[in-house]
Amino acid sequence: MNWPCEIPYGAYWSTPFVRWQGSFALLHSVEFAAHVARGELARRGIDAAQAFDHGVLGFSVPQKHSFYGLPWLAGLIGAPRLAGPTLMQACATGVRTLLAGAQEVAAGMAGCSLVVTCDRTSNGPHLYYPNPRGPGGTGAAEDWVMDNFGCDPLGPHSMLATAENVARRHGITTAEQHEVVLQREAQYADALAGGAAFLKRFMTLPFEVPAPGYRKVAATLEGDEGISRSTPEGLAALKPVQPGGSVTFGGQTHPADGNAAIVVATPARARELSRDPKIAVRLLGFGQARVELAHMPEATVPAAERALTQAGLAIGQVDLVKTHNPFAVNDVYFARATGIDWRAMNPYGCSLVWGHPQAPMGTRAIVELIEALALRGGGRGLFTGCAAGDSAMAVVLEVGDAR
Repeated sequence: MNWPCEIPYGAYWSTPFVRWQGSFALLHSVEFAAHVARGELARRGIDAAQAFDHGVLGFSVPQKHSFYGLPWLAGLIGAPRLAGPTLMQACATGVRTLLAGAQEVAAGMAGCSLVVTCDRTSNGPHLYYPNPRGPGGTGAAEDWVMDNFGCDPLGPHSMLATAENVARRHGITTAEQHEVVLQREAQYADALAGGAAFLKRFMTLPFEVPAPGYRKVAATLEGDEGISRSTPEGLAALKPVQPGGSVTFGGQTHPADGNAAIVVATPARARELSRDPKIAVRLLGFGQARVELAHMPEATVPAAERALTQAGLAIGQVDLVKTHNPFAVNDVYFARATGIDWRAMNPYGCSLVWGHPQAPMGTRAIVELIEALALRGGGRGLFTGCAAGDSAMAVVLEVGDAR
């Protein structure tokens, strides 16, 4: 299936991703995303008030005033008439928001949609739920980020437990997981080559980190912040996080902060906004799936299969695969289930290396997939990633000649 909409080549961006409690820890995620969007749209000569007639905002960690969602962000970027939904689907938010923008354009309800995703896992909200009938009139409380990392209420179990369950079921060893980590870090090193040439295709570097008032520059980043540098010896010395388990701290990603965005438009409008009108980025298929309770990493496979089915393709007809891999287990399982070589997956890195800011994670991975395909002269790509609740979403796209 060819969706009747495209991503204008180059009309997308991402901030560096920063390990939580780092340089972005004090920045309100929605205000920060608007600050970045204003600058990136200006660099591309795009007037937000004129270019967009639809918008989507995605996040998974609430911030003050985020009730106002997309309309608030639109006002901050200078598009006070722009409306659209605010969506939350944990780590599937990146694909979900892209699908929402594509559906609006495909339905003829809009000609150009701005899809923005943002999250700040740092300093997550501490929520109190009043209950006047509770003991002594007290209510319930939760730490939005930490408590939900640690407990799926249907289990209850942690997200780490889902990786251990999949590793145990499929005999995935610690050594295999660490081999994936070393390969992914080596692939990310390719993104840093030539003064981070790959990252600079979609990321403004050096990146000026604003102070919370957005009037001063608080710091300057040369790229992602807080990236681990692993060695075989260092990984081998790590013990599993859970007694009797296989997943070490080295075999999983870290929470992070950041934002990213993608524009979706009619083919004609996409040519007008493209950095290179000769290149077309076409959307071919989307997929969603949910698997057995507490087996989250397995969901990436049926989600990918459904996206491929909609695209009319088999996995062997895809040139590049990018995944959201909060655990190295994810990639081992995906490769075994599909028969592809895990070493070839995730060129230039992935969330296992650059972190897990949830909503923008998938958006950045899709942007990297587009640029990796463009560097090889075009082709078809698949992104698939798991999300809380043993679910996943996937997208298949094609980078080729405009015609």
